[in-house]
Parts: sequence; structure tokens; C-alpha cells
Amino acid sequence: MDIVVKEVTDKKKLKKFVKFNIDLYKDNPYHIPGLIEEEMVTLDPKKNPAFEVCDAVLFLAYRRKEIVGRIAGIINHPSNEAWGQKHARFGFVDFIDDEQVVDALFAAVEKWAKGYGMKVLHGPLGFTDLDHEGMLVEGFDQLGTMATIYNYPYYPQHMERMGYVKDQDWHEFKIYIPEGIPKKHQRVGEIVKKKYGLKVLKFTSRKEIWSYAQRIFETMNVAFAPLYGFAPLTQKQIDYYVNQYIPMIRLDMVTVIIREEDDAVVGFGISLPSFSRALKKVKGRLFPFGFIHLLKALKAKPKVVDLYLMGVLPEYQNKGVNALLFNDLIPVYRNLGVVYAESNPELEVNSAVQAQWNYFERGHHKTRRAFSKRIDN
Repeated sequence: MDIVVKEVTDKKKLKKFVKFNIDLYKDNPYHIPGLIEEEMVTLDPKKNPAFEVCDAVLFLAYRRKEIVGRIAGIINHPSNEAWGQKHARFGFVDFIDDEQVVDALFAAVEKWAKGYGMKVLHGPLGFTDLDHEGMLVEGFDQLGTMATIYNYPYYPQHMERMGYVKDQDWHEFKIYIPEGIPKKHQRVGEIVKKKYGLKVLKFTSRKEIWSYAQRIFETMNVAFAPLYGFAPLTQKQIDYYVNQYIPMIRLDMVTVIIREEDDAVVGFGISLPSFSRALKKVKGRLFPFGFIHLLKALKAKPKVVDLYLMGVLPEYQNKGVNALLFNDLIPVYRNLGVVYAESNPELEVNSAVQAQWNYFERGHHKTRRAFSKRIDN
């Protein structure tokens, strides 16, 4: 039966686009469904400021009247300018195990990207680094996290069949919480504080952290600049993420390192209790009762935490600032009874980031990949 690919042009189709992922994985024990309301905001040009600097298109694949696949095409113009590229991205991609479906979806995005003069299609990537990225290629029997993509093993097989090749890999680790702060971390932390005039900040209210939120994202813009596909967030994007994330943080799991002489944020660590089990119960719906499961997870004594976002200014990297973050967070985790932390994706080539786990018991349990293919042939 022929496959028909249609562009998403209204809110009704957008909701079907979002729900397809949840429906496709409804019986999978490892997939973590996102929130329907949140993903619809992400994909709404009227609500997500990323659309001011990105072009995007959404497609649904149908067999008769049944939806059998989805895909987004994205062109992040600031990223292309920063990296001197003509790349389009594919993301928000899901499909049944069917060659016709996969070929039709990617043909639609490739044609769309060529229309903008793009030479390469790569992904899965989102609008920014704060969207889900990377197709799972190892770790299909591991529970996903709120911040990552889960996909069936047949996904990367279809990518390779279509001529897509590895562009970058991300590794993920389980980092087991030690009984105490490693002695080297303690020593290095004290030296770093004195040498560079640094201070560890903790917060007792969201009002306190709000004044630092802007500076945290400015630090992220600088710290993440060399990373694969990154483009600095605009002011409107920063405001968007501040309003999205500050209400959901847990204050005891937030650590900010400042330079005392000017109150500049030189490093930050934001972790969260794992929402994976709660999100499986919610099944994509925040209301009427889904938010209760998420609030319970946020306030609980978790066995697992997600290392959601960490960054250090380049001039302080490899100088021990990470030790200050861990010196603060390890006792917090121990008091809560945390067993391990999920690193979430770290670029395979970013050896400095992965080296920070050398003093901890850890296990590499997932790998995800960005694929790419030339489309100007």
C-alpha cells in the first residue's frame, strides 16, 4: 500500500504528531513519554522563540488513514553561520518498521531541505541543545530519561540502509554515588576556591535563584559553544527556558559557582530527581492528575538523579571547578539515599567531560548517535 506524507498545518494534526510517539511505544518498558502539552509548545511557532531563528517543517506519514510515522525538518541558521555549514536537521522522528514509511519520511525532509539550498541532513537534533538529540544505538534494554530519546533497534538499521553514516556519538553513564567526597576532590576544591576567588552558592528560594538564571544561561552559551551543532541562545530563547525550567528545579540539587570579585557565574550544576517512573505513569498527560505524580517525584528521596545541565566557562575548565560542584552535591545525594546519577548524553570526543568520572564507580550503559548524509548529490 502506498504511503502518503502530509505536512502538519494545524493544531489538530500537531497533536497527532506529538501523540504518535506515545502510541508507538505504549507497551515498551524502557521508553519515557514526554508531556503532550510541553512538546506542542516546543513545536508551536507562536510560542517557541526558536522559530525566529530557525525554519522548520513537520510531516506525518499515512497508510490509508493510519499514521505510521513522523519527522521534523529544522534549519538552525545561527548554528550554520557559527559552523560555516549548510546543514538541515531531522528530529522528532518515529516510524514503524517499514522501508516504505522510512524512505517516504526522509525523502520529504530531504526535498524540503534542498529547497533551502542545504547540502547535508543530520540528526536527530532539535532546535537547540536543550531539545532531545541523538538516536539510541546501544542500551535498548535501559530505562530512558526525561532528557533523552528512546527508539527501537530498527531505527539505526534503517538509517544505515538509506546511506546515513555516523557523524557524532554521545555516551551515557551511570555514576554511582560514593560514600564520601573523594579526598582529591576535597583538596582540589579548596585550592581552586582560594586561587581563583570562587564561592559556592546554594539557594533557599526560587526568588534567590531567579537573579542568577540569566547568568547561568549566558555561561552555558559560552561553555557549550565548541560542542557539536551548538548555537548560542538568543535573549528570547533564554527567557523562554528560564520560565520553563526554574519552576521545576529542586533547590538542593542546584549548585552555582561564582567569582567573588564580580559575582560572575563561572560554573553551574543542575540535577533533578529522576522523573522516568513518574512520566510513565503520566502517559503524556499533565492534567487532570498527571502533575501529582511529577510533584511527588520532585519532592521524593530519589534512588536515581539526572545530571540535567552542567557547564563551566572555558577559562576555568580543567582547573578543578567541577570538583567544587561534586563536593557540594555528593553530600546532598548521600543524605537523600541516591544510589546513582544518570550523566545524560556526553559527546564521545569530549574526553575532558568524561574524565571527570575517573574518581567514581561508573558504567557506560547507553550510546546514541547523530547520523548525516549529503543531499546535494
